[in-house]
Amino acid sequence: MSDITPLDYAAAGVDTAAGDRAVDLMKAAVSRTHDATVLGATGGFAGMVDASALLGMERPLLATSTDGVGTKIAIARAMDIHDTIGQDLVGMVVDDIVVTGARPVLMTDYIACGRVVPERIAAIVTGIARACEATGTPLVGGETAEHPGVMDPDDYDIAGAATGVVDASKLLGPERVEDGDVLVAMASSGLHSNGYSLVRSVLARTGRSLDSHVDRFGRTLGEELLEPTRLYTRLCLDLVDRVGVGGEGSPAVGVHAFSHVTGGGLGANLSRVLPVGAVGDVDRGSWEVPGVFDWVRLGGSVSWEAMEDSLNLGVGMVAVVGSDSVDEVVAACARAGVDAWVLGSVSMGPRGEVGRRGPAADARRPGERLIHGTKGVTAGAVLLHGRYRTA
Repeated sequence: MSDITPLDYAAAGVDTAAGDRAVDLMKAAVSRTHDATVLGATGGFAGMVDASALLGMERPLLATSTDGVGTKIAIARAMDIHDTIGQDLVGMVVDDIVVTGARPVLMTDYIACGRVVPERIAAIVTGIARACEATGTPLVGGETAEHPGVMDPDDYDIAGAATGVVDASKLLGPERVEDGDVLVAMASSGLHSNGYSLVRSVLARTGRSLDSHVDRFGRTLGEELLEPTRLYTRLCLDLVDRVGVGGEGSPAVGVHAFSHVTGGGLGANLSRVLPVGAVGDVDRGSWEVPGVFDWVRLGGSVSWEAMEDSLNLGVGMVAVVGSDSVDEVVAACARAGVDAWVLGSVSMGPRGEVGRRGPAADARRPGERLIHGTKGVTAGAVLLHGRYRTA
């Protein structure tokens, strides 16, 4: 008679009952993201939405994006706070779609973990669902995968994907940008979800505890570092509805492009939405860099150049707008509770030729940087000049 204990899935480290419990805990939050377009219930093999609205568009274009939140998850795990990281995921995914002018129609998520802890998984998905509800994005599907022996029991990672739609006649991007357009910055809520490998290195160098209170933040260091990514979805779509997209005969009005400032910083991301031959002139002194960025800079002896290549420095989204629409755009942001200001302007012509040559960042006059050719995109350039002001 064999003394070998028979194996089953649970003995191998996968707890399907815990997975079912996690679904029960998150179901109500997910259901709140569903509107009349969603078909079926949570738990189906595939999420479905009614796409009848596309029939009313002349040429509907689908926009899609996928992303994660990087090593910010390490801060969430260390703090044992898991209900905010989901907002970071939605911000990284959905607001990349919005820069095209697309309205999100659905999102899905994926969680990989070493061990399913129902309450932790439910907290993560509840955070995702809250942000989906805030942005008007139905969360129609997801997957939680338990990877025993591959990931440590308390390890997890999350990713998401979203799809949106925009009529071709309202598509935003470099093709709409005009000489004399104005760059309107929208404030970030903090670090958002990029540059955390640098942030964590600074944390290790300083030896500061995540639980330590920081007077300039008015809360603990960990709470500051976990501040969720600001969601710009409804604001951006509202701006397009309010001021339009401009066009022939009205180049000085409307929203012409958006740039979501994520990995790579302001210069790298803004240059992606400018046409070849255009230069976005950015005044570093036009805003005050929030204190958390100065904490990173001083704590790690990080140069300003390295900072602006990896962090948003207080600018989370940029609207490229016609000069006659600036006041209306800034006022609409204020009504939405988002600080906004004129960051600079766009120039075409001979001056824009600098964007056609040279390395990714050319040295010009002392302190100036010309950034172009990033992310493999053939596009315009951004000239950063002036000095940053710190809080």
